[in-house]
Formats: sequence, structure tokens, C-alpha cells
Amino acid sequence: MKGQNKKPHFHVTAGLIWKQGRVLIAKRPKGTHLEGFWEFPGGKQEKGESLKDCLEREIEEELGVKVKADEALFTVEHEYETKAVSLHVFNCTYLEGEPRCLQAQDIRWVEPAGLEKYTFPPPDAKVIEFLSRRRA
Repeated sequence: MKGQNKKPHFHVTAGLIWKQGRVLIAKRPKGTHLEGFWEFPGGKQEKGESLKDCLEREIEEELGVKVKADEALFTVEHEYETKAVSLHVFNCTYLEGEPRCLQAQDIRWVEPAGLEKYTFPPPDAKVIEFLSRRRA
């Protein structure tokens, strides 16, 4: 249909932050899109910002820790009712700081095999599938 509005599209990052074989997950805060769902920490890319810079900034803002975004693992394309996202997933090197709930309701270090117990948004579920394949 001509003239139909396109959904806004956002580039979003997610980091796999590892410590002693466990990965860090965060619970989305109240009042946000998908509140109460668990996610891999990260956030929306700002204009002029590289994906790695975005991820490092978002993790420091949300959790108060410094990480180095390493290699990009893959990208998940997903459409919600009102927007589309490209979720860029990176492995991260944990540099310093103790994770705190600055913008999350809760945070946990979880073994990859235990991730199925948590409710994640559809794009993050693809990350769990990826981690399951790597373990197999």
C-alpha cells in the first residue's frame, strides 16, 4: 500500500559478559519496553556511535562495569508491532567493576545451561540458541 508508514528501525547491541563460565543477564526495569524480561546487557546505538562503543557505553551506564567489546558474533533481525531492531551480539572481555543494578531490576550470573529458566525477548532467545549450539 502506497504511503504506508514504515516502522522505525533501531540498531541495538547485546554483550556476552563472562565470569567463571557464567554469563551476565539483567532484568529490564519497570516502565520500559518488555519490562520484566531478562536480557543480555546492552542498548540502543546513538547517531555517529560505533556498535562496540555503544555496547561499552550502555554496559557502563546500566551496570557500572567496564568491558571491552570483542568480536561480533552475529546479528538478529526482529520486528515488534511498532518497531524493528537489529540486535548485534558481541563477546565481551570483563575489565573492571562489580555489576550493580543502575538501570536494571535485577542482575544474575547464569550458567548457559540455566538460561532456559528465564524469560527473554524473542531476539535474545536466538542468543540462547547460539549458546546451546556452542555447548553441544
